[in-house]
Amino acid sequence: MAKVESGAVVVVVLVLILMACGLRVEGDGSDHRYKEGDHVPLYANKVGPFHNPSETYRYYDLPFCSPEHVTEKKEALGEVLNGDRLVDAPYELNFREEKTSRSICKKTLSKDEVAKLRDAVLKDYYFQMYYDDLPLWGFLGKVDRDKLDQSEAKYLLFKHIHFEILYNDNRVIEINVQTDPNLSVDITEDKEVDVEFSYSVAWRKTEIPFEKRMDKYSKSSSMPQHLEIHWFSIINSCVTVLLLTGFLATILMRVLKNDFIKYSHDEETLEDQEETGWKYIHGDVFRFPNHKSLFSAIIGSGSQLLALTIFIFLLALVGVFYPYNRGALFTALVVIYALTSGIAGYTATSFYLQLEGTNWVKNLLLTGCLFCGPLFLTFCFLNTVAIVYSATAALPFGTILVILLIWALVTSPLLVLGGIAGKNSNTEFQAPCRTTKYPREIPELPWYRTTIPQMAMAGFLPFSAIYIELYYIFASVWGHKIYTIYSILFIVFIILIIVTAFITVALTYFQLAVEDHEWWWRSVLCGGSTGIFIFFYCIYYYRARSDMSGFMQTSFFFGYMTCVCYGFFLMLGTVGFRASLLFVRHIYRSIKCE
Repeated sequence: MAKVESGAVVVVVLVLILMACGLRVEGDGSDHRYKEGDHVPLYANKVGPFHNPSETYRYYDLPFCSPEHVTEKKEALGEVLNGDRLVDAPYELNFREEKTSRSICKKTLSKDEVAKLRDAVLKDYYFQMYYDDLPLWGFLGKVDRDKLDQSEAKYLLFKHIHFEILYNDNRVIEINVQTDPNLSVDITEDKEVDVEFSYSVAWRKTEIPFEKRMDKYSKSSSMPQHLEIHWFSIINSCVTVLLLTGFLATILMRVLKNDFIKYSHDEETLEDQEETGWKYIHGDVFRFPNHKSLFSAIIGSGSQLLALTIFIFLLALVGVFYPYNRGALFTALVVIYALTSGIAGYTATSFYLQLEGTNWVKNLLLTGCLFCGPLFLTFCFLNTVAIVYSATAALPFGTILVILLIWALVTSPLLVLGGIAGKNSNTEFQAPCRTTKYPREIPELPWYRTTIPQMAMAGFLPFSAIYIELYYIFASVWGHKIYTIYSILFIVFIILIIVTAFITVALTYFQLAVEDHEWWWRSVLCGGSTGIFIFFYCIYYYRARSDMSGFMQTSFFFGYMTCVCYGFFLMLGTVGFRASLLFVRHIYRSIKCE
């Protein structure tokens, strides 16, 4: 068993090293060095409403000037999952070649095309391009409203774009896009419009080194006021941890010590006294839970997701996910999830057999489908929505086939191998007390000691430790802000794990103290309840902190965030159960049980 685990760790580490070396995106295989007049790759990526980050479309879906033969750039798996669809842009920005004003094309827009562009301007459509792997954005137009009568508005389409490019020696350092409202065309009325699209280019020398050209994209998240808020979040979390730690230390050191003295005294002098307290359910506390297969599958899937999260953080901390490294995060998620499926198989099967389960094959299938199943169904629905909208979020058949092959050739075999290793581990459940034949009756408990109130208490503290950081994560994933302070996020994640473990242990103790021995499922539900709080925060963020709208964006936001919250529930539920199991074993080893 040890050899299997160590071998798996070595394989994962090697793959992570390879990914760390290979996930960076290079522009057409070049070294980003150019001579004057050389062609520099410029790709148009996508267009879409500024407030709906998931609702993006191909660049030439709008009636822009397009070449006769549109050349698409071959993209990696992560880029396709990210919704990138790169094609050759209609501009020529050769290295250090200035242009005052060059026409792209003269075009007569039909009524339908004018209506389409007017709707795009109304929804604040933006375009995104990549020049030598540097991202650039611009808006298609603006709505000019009358100051006296807000109901009257002019819809202006920008017809000229000015590119300002900074260079250092033979390398491109920075690119900015400017649009001039004076160089625009009125598309307010439904009528044909003649428009000439044009652009200009200016080059400026800079002393910024090539190695630091991406720094400007991460400055927004590391500005002093933002760092102050981030550190306030950490201090808030640390104070929560310290208070909770002190609270639990009081319980474990004083209350348990008094319990041990009391029970030791009872054994010597008061043998006939009526039994009360957590000691006297020692014959039931290690009674295996109902639905063993589902319970084991949750522990297996939660362990895999915890390992996945830790590996993603390791890649982030070594600098793999720098700003606009297109698709690196999605590639890492797919690959690492596939490679860690052996952890789920081994953990679920070995624990299922410890619980005296018999059908380990069925348990292994349940483990493999527990998280992937809901995620796959959600993806099928959302991909159908994206196809109906003709959005870039709709995955091509080839990409879907690649993902299915990864699942069939990597995820499933590793899951089965992990299950076989777990079956052959022959480990027995370590219980310091013997379990009686018949369970004790649980006394009637007040309402606040039932499952749902306990889950509410268990989820509130961990959520309060992370909610400040959640806003920045949501603004990055579901907006256009950039998050790069992964070290702070990793600290917050560690704090989340610690707080979840501590609060679940505390509630488990209180549950056992009132002679309720059904703590197994309760510890999972209490530990994972933070995922439910995160889901409620999703609702709050959507309604109060964002301007997202429309069926597609709403379905993408709640569809994928529900899967994320479900993943948090599995992961933190596993953490809560593992911490409670260690605690319960410890306290029952410390007393003499008949």
